[in-house]
Amino acid sequence: MLFFRRNLTMHPLRNFSPSFLPAFCASAFNSFFPPTHGALLCAILFLMPARSAPLPRTPAPAPAAALAKIPAVQSALRWLSENLSAINDEHVHLSAIPAPPFQESQRADALKSALSAAGLLVHMDAAGNVIGELPGSDQNELVVLSAHLDTVFPPGTSVSVRREGQRMFGPGISDNGAGLAALVAIARSFHAAGLRPRATILFVANVGEEGEGNLRGMRALVDTYGEKLKAVLVLDGAGTEHVTSQALASRRNEIIVTGPGGHSWSDFGMPNPINALVRASVRFISTRVPSSPRTTFNIGEIHGGTSVNSIPHEARMKVDLRSESEDELIRLEIALRECLAAGLRDESLATPRYSGPKLEWRMVSLGSRPGGEARPDSPLLAALRSADEFLGNTSRIERSSTDANIPLSKGIDAISIGAGGAGGGAHSLGEWYDPQGRETGLKRTLLTLLGVSGVVPEKIK
Repeated sequence: MLFFRRNLTMHPLRNFSPSFLPAFCASAFNSFFPPTHGALLCAILFLMPARSAPLPRTPAPAPAAALAKIPAVQSALRWLSENLSAINDEHVHLSAIPAPPFQESQRADALKSALSAAGLLVHMDAAGNVIGELPGSDQNELVVLSAHLDTVFPPGTSVSVRREGQRMFGPGISDNGAGLAALVAIARSFHAAGLRPRATILFVANVGEEGEGNLRGMRALVDTYGEKLKAVLVLDGAGTEHVTSQALASRRNEIIVTGPGGHSWSDFGMPNPINALVRASVRFISTRVPSSPRTTFNIGEIHGGTSVNSIPHEARMKVDLRSESEDELIRLEIALRECLAAGLRDESLATPRYSGPKLEWRMVSLGSRPGGEARPDSPLLAALRSADEFLGNTSRIERSSTDANIPLSKGIDAISIGAGGAGGGAHSLGEWYDPQGRETGLKRTLLTLLGVSGVVPEKIK
């Protein structure tokens, strides 16, 4: 009966003529039930209210091929092709401005000027994000194109750029000089073409993506605009061969061990905080982790002591934990705590004659990045696939930790992609970028962005 009723709903009964209905009921129901039962059931179904209309769905993204036929879009694409040399120069200029963690203001000022020159309404929020607004015909729907300002390199690191042929070398030249250069280029292509989107677009150069920044810039952005955000497209690094639509969860912790401290000769036998951390570390690095769901850990920094002939009064260690599974991440953090407690216990047992103050430890969270995934029917991912198809590009889905973690964790459509070209040596002093293939990356970004923002039709003159 349920199967038959589903078929009835495919043919709205209210459109049937009265003369057709008896024949329809008789032929259909008599196949399953005695004639008297069939007539009764037909009458019941006919009198039941029709199903309510389905809820409205998010409009499908505009196909890239159709977008590319719009004159203003053609003009923007052409501008990108004709200005690659200037985009390369802008890339070098922006990358040569220092942007250490928590000290992005100098580079932010440069982005503010560049986005203003592209005709955007630019302001800087309390977090330090540079936000350039391109008003659309719909002010209540926002699409974000973002690239992070900060690098992993500490203050004092030379970020000057040198060129060898086409290739550029310099700390942060790819991550995220490439993303910032693309952000500005896309904004300028809109301005040059007079291209107006349907949804309002926010061009954002955000702070706090790297290291202990804990995605603070993107967190502030989502907190401010969350209810209006339709999609967030993140530009991070080089390449066009990947798309991050799955957010990798991570925890970053600092462990601090303290003790009385003393002289290496006269106080020998006193518990040593560095020794305790070493003992804990040896235990922790032996922790078994699964290959699926992939789970990793890294001891990235160890600090402590004041001189070679002093027993330190404090030692610190920073640890990065990552997993595709929240349960595995919790298990790994528990294992870390257990190893730390055991390391201090082992150090105390190794100094049995000491009866003074004991070692103590505490763990401080440096950051927690939530996980998440784009929906299978993600309009943003569909727009990217359409752009790839139009440009003849092939890309694969990846899981990674990026600014997209924050919107994805809150159910907002988001992906992170490379800005084109090729890069290598990320987070090292030998980092490099090759602009060959940049044009594809820029056009891919533009068409994906327009796929979800839409385009206001041009007025016929």
